[in-house]
Amino acid sequence: PPDLLSGKPFWELEPGFWDEITGVGVRSTYVASVLAARLMVPAGRGLIVNTSSPGGGNFSMTTAYGVGKVAVDRMTFDMAHELRGQGVAVVSLWLGLISTERTQVAVKHVPLFDISGAESPRFVGRGVVALATDARIMLKSGQVLYTAELGTDYGFSDLDGQRPASRRSEFGDPPLFRI
Repeated sequence: PPDLLSGKPFWELEPGFWDEITGVGVRSTYVASVLAARLMVPAGRGLIVNTSSPGGGNFSMTTAYGVGKVAVDRMTFDMAHELRGQGVAVVSLWLGLISTERTQVAVKHVPLFDISGAESPRFVGRGVVALATDARIMLKSGQVLYTAELGTDYGFSDLDGQRPASRRSEFGDPPLFRI
């Protein structure tokens, strides 16, 4: 949404801003997961990968953004709990800054915006492939994982041959939900 990067506190944003954030991120994650699970459960196997960010564990941009991210992370845990006996794993990935067409444009307009250590979409995809082909994926089910750390764990790199640095030292450990 246009106001995401406005720097305005939540009380200065229109209440509809909440709907834009949760209606896209949280609801879309839920709907896609429902549809995926309906295919995977009868097959007795599968992997649902949700995307999130350290905004799920730390303040980032706005209240609605952070709540949306932690909702995805918690949804991942709860879905993993319900799917555990079905052979379907669910993980949430805390993405780093992603080098996309949009971030490339932002660099031209915001001189201090540094994307030198950004992950490419292909790097994230390699992480998903590594998870999907991991015979022990059920051990990770319900967890929130840093994409940058998947490269080290599974031995792959980004398009330039580098591995993006983990932001764990900056943002800390992802939440570990327990019931």
